[in-house]
Amino acid sequence: MRGTAGFLSTPLNELIGGKSAASLEKAFGITRAGELLNHYPRRYIDRGKLTTLRNVEVGIPVTIMATIQSVETRRMTQKRGFIVVVKVTDGIDTMELTFFNQKWREKDLQVGRSGLFAGTVSEYRGVRTLTHPKFALFTDIGVDISQETDAITNFTNEIISVYPSTQDLASWQIQAAIEIVLASADDVIDPIPAELVAKHEFMSKVESLHAIHQPKDHEEILRAIHRIKYEEAFILLALMRQRKSQAKSAIAHARGGSDGALRSEFDGSLPFELTQGQREVGEEISRDLARSIPMTRLLQGDVGSGKTIVSIRAMLDVISSGGQVALLAPTEVLAVQHLESLHMFLEGVTSRKIRVDLLNGGMPVAKRRQVLLDLQSGDLDIVIGTHALLEDNVQFFDLGLIVIDEQHRFGVEQRARMLTKAKGELRPHMLVMTATPIPRTVALTIFGDLDVSTLTESPSLRAEVQTHLVSTSGMPRSVSRVWERMAEEVAAGNRVFVVCPSINRAEADPKKVKTSRDQTSQPEPLASVEETYESLSRQFPEIAFEMLHGGLDSKTKREIMHRFGGTEEPRVDVLIATTVIEVGVDIPEATMMVVLNAERFGMSQLHQLRGRIGRGSLPGLCILVHGFSHSSASLDRLSAMRDSRDGFVLSQKDLEIRGEGDVLGQDQSGALSSLRLLRIIDDLDFIETVRIEIEELYEGNNWNSVLQSIDTFEIARAQNLEKA
Repeated sequence: MRGTAGFLSTPLNELIGGKSAASLEKAFGITRAGELLNHYPRRYIDRGKLTTLRNVEVGIPVTIMATIQSVETRRMTQKRGFIVVVKVTDGIDTMELTFFNQKWREKDLQVGRSGLFAGTVSEYRGVRTLTHPKFALFTDIGVDISQETDAITNFTNEIISVYPSTQDLASWQIQAAIEIVLASADDVIDPIPAELVAKHEFMSKVESLHAIHQPKDHEEILRAIHRIKYEEAFILLALMRQRKSQAKSAIAHARGGSDGALRSEFDGSLPFELTQGQREVGEEISRDLARSIPMTRLLQGDVGSGKTIVSIRAMLDVISSGGQVALLAPTEVLAVQHLESLHMFLEGVTSRKIRVDLLNGGMPVAKRRQVLLDLQSGDLDIVIGTHALLEDNVQFFDLGLIVIDEQHRFGVEQRARMLTKAKGELRPHMLVMTATPIPRTVALTIFGDLDVSTLTESPSLRAEVQTHLVSTSGMPRSVSRVWERMAEEVAAGNRVFVVCPSINRAEADPKKVKTSRDQTSQPEPLASVEETYESLSRQFPEIAFEMLHGGLDSKTKREIMHRFGGTEEPRVDVLIATTVIEVGVDIPEATMMVVLNAERFGMSQLHQLRGRIGRGSLPGLCILVHGFSHSSASLDRLSAMRDSRDGFVLSQKDLEIRGEGDVLGQDQSGALSSLRLLRIIDDLDFIETVRIEIEELYEGNNWNSVLQSIDTFEIARAQNLEKA
């Protein structure tokens, strides 16, 4: 047996045997002792008060006291092995106990013996049955069972832990494996400092493991849960604090012109006044850039709140100091939109030519080679690109600022790869942006390694957008009216988006589509871009339809978007697309959006999609067409979308419905999916208390010992927190 320090990383096959370990790995990916001990019960049940046979109900866990009346062992007809059928009685009624392939049970289960039998009641051919019940037999055949008070008390007072299980791995098998591991976990190191354990009167680490898995009473369960929640918050926030500390210990080139001339010239060229929020956040960023500590700031704001303007002002500060800027976008469509926006906004800056270009995977080889050369020589000020910017051959003359749009589309490793592209040992500054708002308290908790700025003011110069829900279930006239309304918008000279969840029929096959966790197992067929295009083109031959999806090459996408947003012929009236238009598409003439199978999209996606309309002076109309195969959670999401346009309100609702791991994206998915008992939304006040204690420890003299305890305890490995 290895020492205590590494016990939680011990391979399970060393503790419980290869067969059981293989079953746990196949079912849950659990391979080590710590991972198994973190597989907490999903609920607890009492064995229950003693129940007479007359009062047992099918589907209900019971404990009965009875005497064995008969025992029959016979060979099964449909499969190999034996079945033991035991008939028991309480003197008035009878029921059966069945054991499959446990022929040895007949040695103990002898006629005339009495005992307690516990299990969940089922029914087979009209006979009530307990299958594989747990039981405790009394000492002697024929004993007066009324005298066995100690046995009765001990058996009925036991609490049963029920674990997340699979068809091939039952809860009781998991419980048996945990019992074996717990027997060896007598002295694991506690990741929580002793002074905090004493301050909060916590159980020890070992005591909490025994209490959560083998509780004596319900009060012990509550104490264990409280202790483990604290532990999860403590480890998560300590690792976040250390990551932030490491980032701040790096050195960056202080950026920003001494007089901010470029930024001032840009501000003066804008056809509108900056909001107070934009100015305040801009000052925060300017102060960060002027320091030799790398900026790592999250800028969040609702659709149209002005994040792009804020980021351009930061870019100009860096360019003033001779640095370059990389703008990383998740899609080619968004990258092109950023290129067009920058060209438009920077036209007013005339004192110095700002050189901007695009780099993506689909561009011609000669053009790509020229962009790479311009980056290396310093002839390019701003490069906008997709994941192509992450490639090793993309090198900069002096990278001063990385701007990442829609940060939830990029993981930590991708962010880290961009940070290596600065000159020498210096680190570039980083600004990550999201239009998928997160409640500020949640953002401060989850993005503990980032400084957070939030634009909360309502978007200016935006038209009103109404949202309506339309069901396809038994209401064909409603759907027909949607397409008539689309034709009316086109006749008025406006543009319309139609969004589908799939490209073609093969993708739309419900057997091939991964459903969300709150949907039924028999989803209806999905709307596809190609079939919707064919259907609407036949129905409305006078309307110019076009398709846009990820399967098209970059040049074709650009041409389609130009025709959809411009006035040149042949123009596009209705764009039938997938979610490639989710972010960055700015078409002021677009006044209507129809989302098909809206129940298939999350609230943040729907909010982003809806943000593509009403961007001009005309009001917008968003119609969410939903099918019949959805749950109450889906209806809750759609109803919230109908009732609010406030991204922060919707994000809070989304967090409540779906949970933080889904909403916040892959950037933090490793950490959040590892939290077993802690809930970011429900436990915010609790988490804030832990955060304050972490900061006090960080400012004290024993921070290194805190990190050593966490590392020694190896909880990071057990819970995959290193992915965060």
